[in-house]
Amino acid sequence: MSALRRRIGSLPREGRDTLFLLAVIGWIVLPQAGALPLWCSALVLLVLGWRGWLALSNRSLPRARWLVALLASGMAATALSHGTLLGREAGVTLIVVLLALKTLELRARRDAFVVFFLGFFTLLTNFFHSQSLAIAAAMLVGLLGLLTALVNAHKPVGRPPLAASARTAGVMALMGAPIMLVLFVLFPRFGPLWGIPADAMTGRSGLSASMEVGNVARLALDESIAMRLRFEGPVPERSDLYFRGPVLTRFDGRSWQPLYSGRSAWLTGAGRVAPVRLQGEPLRYQVTMEPNNRPWLLTLDVAGAAPEVPGQRVIGTPELQWLLLQPVTDLLRYEAESYVRWTQGPLGSAAALPLEYRELPPGFNPRTLQLATDLMRESTAPPEDKAALVQAALTRLRTGGYRYTLEPGTFGEHSADEFWFDRREGFCEHIASAFAVLMRAMDIPTRIVTGYQGGERNPIDGYWVLRQSDAHAWVEVWLAGRGWVRVDPTSSVAPGRTGSFQRLQPAPGVLANAVGAVNPALAMTLRSAWEALDNAWKQRVLNYTQSRQLNLLRQLGFQSPSWQDLLQVLVLLLAGAATLGATWAAWERRRQDPWLRLLARARGRMEKCGLVLPPTHGPRQLAAAARTHFGAAADPLADWLLRLEAQRYSRQSQQRLPALRRQFKQLPWPVPR
Repeated sequence: MSALRRRIGSLPREGRDTLFLLAVIGWIVLPQAGALPLWCSALVLLVLGWRGWLALSNRSLPRARWLVALLASGMAATALSHGTLLGREAGVTLIVVLLALKTLELRARRDAFVVFFLGFFTLLTNFFHSQSLAIAAAMLVGLLGLLTALVNAHKPVGRPPLAASARTAGVMALMGAPIMLVLFVLFPRFGPLWGIPADAMTGRSGLSASMEVGNVARLALDESIAMRLRFEGPVPERSDLYFRGPVLTRFDGRSWQPLYSGRSAWLTGAGRVAPVRLQGEPLRYQVTMEPNNRPWLLTLDVAGAAPEVPGQRVIGTPELQWLLLQPVTDLLRYEAESYVRWTQGPLGSAAALPLEYRELPPGFNPRTLQLATDLMRESTAPPEDKAALVQAALTRLRTGGYRYTLEPGTFGEHSADEFWFDRREGFCEHIASAFAVLMRAMDIPTRIVTGYQGGERNPIDGYWVLRQSDAHAWVEVWLAGRGWVRVDPTSSVAPGRTGSFQRLQPAPGVLANAVGAVNPALAMTLRSAWEALDNAWKQRVLNYTQSRQLNLLRQLGFQSPSWQDLLQVLVLLLAGAATLGATWAAWERRRQDPWLRLLARARGRMEKCGLVLPPTHGPRQLAAAARTHFGAAADPLADWLLRLEAQRYSRQSQQRLPALRRQFKQLPWPVPR
C-alpha cells in the first residue's frame, strides 16, 4: 500500500488528477451497479481499470478506432438489454457507458470538462433507483469529489494540492446551500419528470393479493420497514396491534383470494362500505407507509372513517379494508382514526352473508373434514353454539403438540390435512389456512385477514415501526349475536409470536450481526438511531409535498395560497439574495485599493496565459517573470507593469490610474504555453 502511495505521489500532475477523477467516477457509478445490466457494470470496471493502468504507467491513450468499436458495442448491448435506446433505463445505461469511455480520451481540459458534466448527470441518475438517505449521503460525497476535480482543472499551472481544491469546492457548496434550500422549500412541487424511483416500484411487501402456503414465510426474516406510526394519544398493548390489510375469502384448495379484485370490482361491489358498530374511544394516529406497489391502506383494526390521504380518493370494502385507486409507488403519509372494539356483520343469521364465506372446494383435505365432523359430534354445546366449536379447535392447537416454525417446508395438495395430522407445525399462514378450512368444514363463515401485527417503538423519535417480519395472517369467524370476531390461531400455537416473537430474529448484515453478538443493546441503539435519522429524512425531505408547501405559506400569512403565491415568494427571495450578493461584492471592491485591484486583474490575466506567480510579487517582479516566460511577446505587458509601479511609487510619474486601466484593456496578451 505504501509503495502504491509513493508511486502515485511521484506521478506527474496529469496522472494524479486522472486517478482522482477515476475514483470519483467509480464512487458515483457503484451505487447503481445492481440496477445496470451485468455487461455494463463489467465494461465500466474494465474501462476504469484500463484507464487507471494507463495513468499509472504513463502510457498513451488508445486510438480512436478502439473507442468507436467500444461505443458501438455498448450501444448494441444497450439495445439488446432494454429493447430500445430510448427511455429511462436505456438512457441511464448509455450515459454510464459514455462516461466510462470518455475517460479514455482525456487529452485536454475540454475533455475533462465533458467528463465532469457527464459525471454530474450520472450522479443524478442514482436517484432514479433510490432516494434513500444513504444514497443521498453517498452522492453528496460524489458531488464534492466532482467539484474538487473541477476546481483543480481551473488551476492549469503547477501541482496544486487536492486538499486545497477540496476546501475551495466545499466553500462553493456551502455558499450555494442557501439558494438550494430556498428552491427546495418554495419551488412548486410537480410530479416526477422521469418517473418514480425503481426502489418504489420494486418495494417488497410482506403482504400479497393472495395467499399460498409458504408465501408469508419467505418474508419472515425480512427486517426492512413496512410502515411507521405516530399515535396522538395512548397506545394499545402490543398484542392488540393488528393492522388490517387484504381480506381473503375465496379458497380453491391451494390459495386464498379476495372476494373483490380489480379496480372495477372495487368501484362497484367493494365500494359499498359495510356498516360497523364501533365501541370505546377512538385511537388517532399518523401512518407513513413505504412504497410497496399495492393500493392498500393499512389501518389499526377497524377505521371509523376513510383514512385522510391528501389529493387521493379512498374507497372501502364490505370487509373493512381501505384502498386507493392507484398503487402506493412513493412514500405515503395519511391519518386515520381506529377502534379496537367493534362489531360488524349481521347478528341474527348468516343467511345474508355471501356463500363464499362457507364454501370449500370438493376433493381437498378429507381428514380435516372428518375432524370437523368429530368435533361437532363430541361437542356438548347446542348445535347453534358455534363459539364452542371455535374454542374446541383452539384447544386442540394449544394441547395437541402443534409447533410454530419459520421453516415449515413444502406442503402438498392437502395442506390442511398435513398441518392437522402429519407435520403439526407451520408459520402463521399455514396455521390460519388450516384453521379456516376447519371452521368452514363446521359450517362457520370464515375469512382470512392479512396485515401486520405487533411492531416496536423507536425510543429516539417515538415512532412505532412495523417491519416486513411483522407480516401476519389471522382469521375472522362469524358468530350469531356477535357478528365477525377476530380469532388468531397462531397465538394458541405460539403466544410469543403475538407482539414480540419476531423481535427475536437477528438483524440482517454481517456488521449488525457482529455488533449484536458482542453487545445486543448497542446494536439495537445503533439501529434505532439510524432508523430515526432515516425517518427524519423521509418525513422532512422526501415527503415534502405541495400541500406542505401551501401550509407553509398559510403560516406566513397567505389566506388562500396558490402556486402563484409560491412563485412570488420565491422570486422575491431570490431577488433579495441576488441584491445582497451584489451589494456585498461592490462593498468588497470598494474596500480594496484601486491600484491593488488593477494589479490583481493583471496577475489573473497572466494566470490564464499559463504563468502563475505568488500574490506577493510586485509589478517589477511580474514584468521580469513575464519576459522570462513569454519572451519578446511580453514586452508590452512588462512595460505597462513598470508604468503601473511608477504611478504608485515615483513622484515624477505623469501616469494616472484611469489611463492605465484603458491601456490594460488594449494590451496584446501572449499566447498561453
